[in-house]
Amino acid sequence: MGRSRYHVIKDIDGPYFITCTVVNWIVLFNHSNIVETILVSFRFLIAAKRHQLHSWVIMENHLHAVVSSSDMEKEIGDFKSWTARTIIDQLKNDRRSRVLEQLELGKNQHKHRQTYQVWQDGYHPELLTSREALNIKLNYIHDNPVRSGYVAFPEHWRYSSYPDYHGETGLLPVEIIGL
Repeated sequence: MGRSRYHVIKDIDGPYFITCTVVNWIVLFNHSNIVETILVSFRFLIAAKRHQLHSWVIMENHLHAVVSSSDMEKEIGDFKSWTARTIIDQLKNDRRSRVLEQLELGKNQHKHRQTYQVWQDGYHPELLTSREALNIKLNYIHDNPVRSGYVAFPEHWRYSSYPDYHGETGLLPVEIIGL
């Protein structure tokens, strides 16, 4: 029996560490208007009380987050669907045909009803069952831009919840947990 890339969320109380990756690791989040689409979607889901965001980072081709939701699979599915449609529209409006070509080439062949695919399938949910596991993921998220060589210190990366965990207000409403 083959491994499934889909995970069934069994514990609705979370929190979960998740990763959402652009197909073929295409660099997509290097334009502020594209990143703003991600931020807008997170803000909507938080304001609608559809999920709680505890920690996050947006890199150039993926994002990590610690989130809780009573229906994680639906909320992540809605998040990925809406952001993908919006990003594709933005790319078309900006005439970024090279990126659109890459998203078309990255599309899974079984997806016949769409021309492009922004996100890889799945989101790799990992239930954080202990304070230690939570702290490891929080540090992993905030140190991601440093490990990738983009900045020398995590506080220099704009698109992360690092400020929220250090007495400042970040770009998204975060429910602080851990540390």
